[in-house]
Amino acid sequence: MIVDFRKSTVPLPPPSVMDSPITSVESFRFLGTTITQDLKWEPTISSLIKKAQQRMYFLRQLRKAKLPAQMLVQFYTAIIESILTSSITVWFAGATVRDRDYSGVCALQRK
Repeated sequence: MIVDFRKSTVPLPPPSVMDSPITSVESFRFLGTTITQDLKWEPTISSLIKKAQQRMYFLRQLRKAKLPAQMLVQFYTAIIESILTSSITVWFAGATVRDRDYSGVCALQRK
């Protein structure tokens, strides 16, 4: 992947190692975080939100089973909040206001 923020982009020769060309990609996943060429964090945030929404189903099932509120909070903290805050130190500063609001991270910070 080549990250280039120059105003005038001149096509660069393809990178090579020991005269073997290297394939360039637009994004890749590293430790569960998607890194893109333009360093946008939307793919990472969307993936985290999707995982958290899938886990919310189980929280709703537990609520229907009339579990105590303290147990529901423990489940949320362990299973859902941990997903939403994974790699947050990497992507939070680069996230847009819309992404931050959508991911619910602002709500978590207000606790």
